[in-house]
Amino acid sequence: MRPQDILMPVPAGLCCKPGGFHIDPVRPVERALITHGHSDHARAGHGAVLATQETLDMMRLRYGENFAGSVQAVAYGEEIRLGDVTVSFHPAGHVLGSAQISVTCKDRRIVASGDYKDARDPTCAPFELVPCDVFITEATFGLPVFRHGDAAGEVNKLLASVKLFPERAHLVGAYSLGKAQRVIALLREAGYDAPIYLHGAMEKITYYYQERGIPLGEHRPARGMKKAELAGTITLAPPSATQDVWTRRFPDPVTAFASGWMRVRARARQGGIELPLVISDHADWDGLTATIAATGAGEIWVTHGQEDALVHWCKTRGLAAQPLDLVGYGDEDEGETVAVTGEAQPADEAKPAGEADT
Repeated sequence: MRPQDILMPVPAGLCCKPGGFHIDPVRPVERALITHGHSDHARAGHGAVLATQETLDMMRLRYGENFAGSVQAVAYGEEIRLGDVTVSFHPAGHVLGSAQISVTCKDRRIVASGDYKDARDPTCAPFELVPCDVFITEATFGLPVFRHGDAAGEVNKLLASVKLFPERAHLVGAYSLGKAQRVIALLREAGYDAPIYLHGAMEKITYYYQERGIPLGEHRPARGMKKAELAGTITLAPPSATQDVWTRRFPDPVTAFASGWMRVRARARQGGIELPLVISDHADWDGLTATIAATGAGEIWVTHGQEDALVHWCKTRGLAAQPLDLVGYGDEDEGETVAVTGEAQPADEAKPAGEADT
């Protein structure tokens, strides 16, 4: 059976006709398999949703109890028969509960990786290599210039700045699902034990991480704090909030942004970022190419990101490769976290238009 007879791109997303489902569909479908909880992959309104328990919980937090007609939690490694195919979920290392989805039909296995990273992350299960015939990879940072380096070193830069400027508050832009909790966990590993303050968009998701056993130490809401009390502190907020009137409650804030895009200094300057922190929840160029090689797949499908460069790299190594040209991904919307917090503050909670979770 040809791979395209098992999975193929359609307007709704990646469709498996033999299994009767879509993977991360961008519009409502009868049955959806969801890789993770970011809104460019996990949308409400499907008839049935299969995902890890953490992803289902995140969708419930973001969209409410009735986000789908029915739900089914799938454990990592559990095999489920859907129509003529067998599917299983495997850790993607992206955020809590994120999964690669393996689809096997007869003797052919395709792995749809969703978003993934091979770097260490104390807040989620590490990436699991799944040998396959066809590997579907993202390419968010699919250019050789993107080499993220050590996230712990970036956190040490933040702590050095806090020590250097004890009279100033440090505001760290970080996406509310995954990145914020990872930054907190890395700060704790680095020995920072002071309370960490949170924008309202961060609160429920961060509390959920703690409920799942992720040690994040003491964190407090930033709202209600007196300006002088926030000198020398660290606050995490959605990236757009660090450019908003919301920042006026902080004393002479140092604006930071934790993102793989901070490797591009011009982008940091354009965004008015004083302290760029290269911390990404996506694989960098070396991570992408190493993972592709390690899967043993002879065919690579590349989607949402710098597709052309990665397709070229694959072809120069004798691999069949093609871009999938899927649309609707890479625009994770922090604005939806208003529904999570219950705060009517869309200007505070919104994410810059066109920015992907990074």
